Amino acid sequence: MTFAAADAAIDVVIVGSGAAGGMAAYSLTKAGLRCLMLEAGRNYDPQAEVNMFAPESDAPLRGSGTPDKPFGYFDATVDGGWQIEGEPYTMQEGTDFRWWRPRMLGGRTNHWGRHVPRFGAYDFKPFSRDGLGVDWPIGYDDVAPFYDRVERMIGVNGGPIGLENHPDSPAGCLMPPPKPRVPEMLITAAAESLGIPVRAAHTAVLTRDMPDPVAPRSACFNATPCTRGCTIGAMFQTTTSLLPMAKATGKLRVVTDAMVSRVVMGSGTRAAGVEYVDRKTGQRHQVTARAVVLAAGTGETTRLLLNSGKDGRGLANSSGELGRNLTDSTGASFRAYIPGLANRPRYNEDGIGGQHIYIPFWLYEQQKRGELDFARGYHFEINGRFGIPPETALPRVWGPALKQAVRARSGATIGLVLRGEMIPNKDSYCEIDPGVKDRFGIPVLRFAFKWSQHEVNQVAHGRRAAHSVFRRLNGTILDPDLPPERIMTAGGEIIHELGTARMGADKRMSVVDGYGQTWDVDNIILMDGATFASGPHKNPTLTILALALRASERLAARLTSGALA
Repeated sequence: MTFAAADAAIDVVIVGSGAAGGMAAYSLTKAGLRCLMLEAGRNYDPQAEVNMFAPESDAPLRGSGTPDKPFGYFDATVDGGWQIEGEPYTMQEGTDFRWWRPRMLGGRTNHWGRHVPRFGAYDFKPFSRDGLGVDWPIGYDDVAPFYDRVERMIGVNGGPIGLENHPDSPAGCLMPPPKPRVPEMLITAAAESLGIPVRAAHTAVLTRDMPDPVAPRSACFNATPCTRGCTIGAMFQTTTSLLPMAKATGKLRVVTDAMVSRVVMGSGTRAAGVEYVDRKTGQRHQVTARAVVLAAGTGETTRLLLNSGKDGRGLANSSGELGRNLTDSTGASFRAYIPGLANRPRYNEDGIGGQHIYIPFWLYEQQKRGELDFARGYHFEINGRFGIPPETALPRVWGPALKQAVRARSGATIGLVLRGEMIPNKDSYCEIDPGVKDRFGIPVLRFAFKWSQHEVNQVAHGRRAAHSVFRRLNGTILDPDLPPERIMTAGGEIIHELGTARMGADKRMSVVDGYGQTWDVDNIILMDGATFASGPHKNPTLTILALALRASERLAARLTSGALA
């Protein structure tokens, strides 16, 4: 009997439908297990809902961001954002933390940067290198085979990197990268003349078709913004790939608008299932399963466990580390006007969504020798193409002269966007607010967050490096002259929050083992960024997918062998 029957027994309940949840559903159903997926947000169908071609002039305020659509009118996020009515979070006094919640089927994969570098050997063993933070209980060699498979599975384009701590992919893993745009070629020449390496970015956008009988995906046609969503499946989203393929097995049932409130325990150290609230009706339901996969995102997964215990400490928290070790990527943006790019001929410079090249961290040896005043790396993501120039790049003129200046300077502004590693610290964590509940009666998260001097110094160094590239191009720097603390993004703003239920080899210092299984409850498996023992500067989604595939296959083996009854 397939899982189409409403009363069929559930092997695994999966909370969340983004990168981790989608991978879990795909892998577990392929193994023949019956899965129920609970998604807090509404149903979402990119083919039916996405308007890929409408000009911004057709949108209110010419598509500008608003409180209900922070990233613009046509952005793929349909029901979530930084703030959600009736679903608050709070902050400790003095904290500025932003928590992005997508609230839609497919989660953040419907709107994300698509930059998918691999973590390297240093990234998994940071404590061994500099004595800060902790090492992961696994290393690069443990994850590499899963990186290989995920890159082929989701479709990643890119080229060789050949740099320390930036692993290259084996032959056959990557699709060809797109050619650099003119501004990118100029940045490459300037940066490399200064000893700063530039490489083809690894991006989860197809440059070749990916045929599939259930979820065929087409190569990017280089014309529309990825953040709107993608009806042809060129950009990786679980809604156009993993979820349709999992559903096709007949082993997956998806329930949307299902806000999971807690894990329900059975006898001994086993979870019996979960309780959820129907967001439309407010009714509460319980479902039972042989195993529980939490893949709701770092914050929501942590909130669920903190709200599930009976002693005030939360569930699976004998170590006391649940909610601790919160990190986000550092972020800062640098821009310059480049006279040499002004008045160039107009042509189609769209390319795939996002950057074609990027600058990986290149100073590991200097860092190891103690020559830098920060312990962890950063990289630059690159932007620069035709578009309306920023106000700071325009002269103080009006009328026809302003129009001419806009035309002339369109495509003459370039940007280097820093993303760096944050080291976990005692002042950055999340916990349950003792007095605030959401509209469903579920206690909410309260955040505390603080950058350390390592992160501040890192951003200061990155600004100097970016400005050196701009000066090499005879550019006019457009950045305000402010202390680095004033130009850094707020905590959570990069949407890379990680680490609040970290993995480890010692259950006294971690929440889960190297497969995401909680030490205290052996049939609860975490598969999202909460398990990360550190948050390297490299964007985390590829590693989330690889770890979810690895954990799912181990869980399937335990369930099918009877090791987990």
